[in-house]
Amino acid sequence: MSAAGLHEAGRPRLAIIGAGISGLVCAHRLQKEWDITLFEAADRIGGHTHTVDVRLDNETQAIDTGFIVFNELNYPRFSSLLNELGVASHPTEMSFSVRCDLTGLEYNGTGFAGLFAQRRNLVRPSFHRMLRDIVRFNRECLEVLDASDDLTVGEYVKKRGYGDAFVEQYLIPMGASIWSAPAGTFRAFPIRFVVEFFHNHVMLSLRGRPQWRVVTGGSQRYVDAILDRFTGRVMTSSPVQHLRRTPEGNEVIFNDQRESFDHVIFACHSDQALSILGHDASRDERALLSAFPYQTNEAVLHTDTSVLPKRRRAWAAWNYHRRATAIDAPVAITYNMNILQRLTSSRTWCVTLNDSANIDPARIIGRFTYDHPIYTSGRADAQQRHRDLIDVNGRSFCGAYWGYGFHEDGVSSALRICAALRAPVPA
Repeated sequence: MSAAGLHEAGRPRLAIIGAGISGLVCAHRLQKEWDITLFEAADRIGGHTHTVDVRLDNETQAIDTGFIVFNELNYPRFSSLLNELGVASHPTEMSFSVRCDLTGLEYNGTGFAGLFAQRRNLVRPSFHRMLRDIVRFNRECLEVLDASDDLTVGEYVKKRGYGDAFVEQYLIPMGASIWSAPAGTFRAFPIRFVVEFFHNHVMLSLRGRPQWRVVTGGSQRYVDAILDRFTGRVMTSSPVQHLRRTPEGNEVIFNDQRESFDHVIFACHSDQALSILGHDASRDERALLSAFPYQTNEAVLHTDTSVLPKRRRAWAAWNYHRRATAIDAPVAITYNMNILQRLTSSRTWCVTLNDSANIDPARIIGRFTYDHPIYTSGRADAQQRHRDLIDVNGRSFCGAYWGYGFHEDGVSSALRICAALRAPVPA
């Protein structure tokens, strides 16, 4: 540890680049041992956690536009963090619908009334074949857990002879919605990765499914709770331009300023970290971080229900819309926030990904951009080597991309760094 890097209080200096869930957890856990500066390129803190306070006529709502849901089974560390912070949550519904413009199909996957919200589904042979294939897939897909990570979703369903209705109107809509990925991109996901996630989240059975929850009052509540307890320095609108190794440690260049730190945690996306490092990235950093590309998605907060299924009986919490577009078109999905956040309102508040051209401009409240990781066959080997990028040359890397791409993965990867930097980590 460099003496030049010691703060006047005697603590080593730590830069955290990125103030999403991973960066916030690192800042929260390490602040007693380190003098921390938290760098954030945006003008707000939270990353994918972005609650928008809306005031329209006489109505006020706090609506989540990025991170929305979690459950205690699959998000134990995040749930523990909320409990520690005293942040309340409440149950929600995680129903799912599909609307297909190519075939005219609509259904909500919850219950008989939802499946047959479109009465024609009662006599539609392809729909019944899809239901049979869902049962078959849930029964036999665990076989891929012993398969190579090179086998893709598209290759697997073709090899096993699943019908087009199952693939195009169930599996791809479900997977593309979960990972906010284009249909063609999701086809190239490793099937083992997808089945692992489905199995862990009890999506292959109708029994024992976890109760999903939302943060009461909006997910920004936990961000505010962490910031209220944070004693370090917060630098918003401060994109880090470059990081350079020096005899004194790591020199962080931001807003045309330079500061030296004893350690730097990259809590930003993998591609952002590589861009900051540039030619100074090590061989391991280039090899591992490049295994996680990202996909940009536009989110629109609005009140236009025309993007939901035509039949109100088919409305769900998550609503996938397959339009007559190319296979590589961005996923179009609408989150019904009245259902998800249990909002009491005469309006239907929606957050829609990648379908702004079909939303009435007069009903748009705001537009936002979020990037999501894309998983390829190289992800498994890279993820197994995460520890090779923790506390090496005064640098560490964390983020949701080290797992399945969700909040719990961001927390878990951050806690691995906290343990390596000798901060107490909750059991």
